[in-house]
Amino acid sequence: MVERRQVTPGEVIASGNYQYGPFIEKRGEQYIALRVGVAEVSTEGLRLSPASGPYIPRAEDQVIGKVKDLNGFGWVVDINSFFDGFLPASFVFGRDFSPATHDLASKFALGDMIGARIESFERLRDPQLSIRGEGYGKIPTGEIVKISPTRVPRVIGKRGAMINMIMEATGSDIQVGQNGVVIVNGPPEGVTKAVKAIGLIDRGAAGSDLVARVQEIIGGSQNGT
Repeated sequence: MVERRQVTPGEVIASGNYQYGPFIEKRGEQYIALRVGVAEVSTEGLRLSPASGPYIPRAEDQVIGKVKDLNGFGWVVDINSFFDGFLPASFVFGRDFSPATHDLASKFALGDMIGARIESFERLRDPQLSIRGEGYGKIPTGEIVKISPTRVPRVIGKRGAMINMIMEATGSDIQVGQNGVVIVNGPPEGVTKAVKAIGLIDRGAAGSDLVARVQEIIGGSQNGT
């Protein structure tokens, strides 16, 4: 069972003996929040997800990143976090991968945008990425938008209602990474409207009139929540 609650800096999250992650400080037997955010307490340890700031990777998250370096064994990817993601070449070329015979740049070059999944993350080393599965890999085109990772659920909406409303009204295709990186493709006018709508949500728009305000930008029916 996981207990979640909002915390502020200096607030005690828990007492006892726990493993804990970033933005938490241990003082004696107490664990103190260092940022405003949502604290999670479970048998696996303590975690604090800041209300704002860089993305904190979690296993199985879907992310969008930019290739920032290639080494002999894979790609280093900027995933909008304190941590860089690492995509092993063996995950792309297979078990017979050899730095001597395979050209990494033939798959993903510097500056390429890719969709990936967080395969694993142990905090002691950068998260490992995977592109196995449908919908992952190189993203060749699109307008790049960066939002606060904490706003991603509002951009998507309940059961995808908000993002589907935006796509339908603008004729655009939108990929949303849980790390706060968004790629928008479509007709120029539709992309412009979609980007404005996403920006409105990212700036903290909330309340019962959010759908109406988004609809004013994109046109269409008010069915996103």
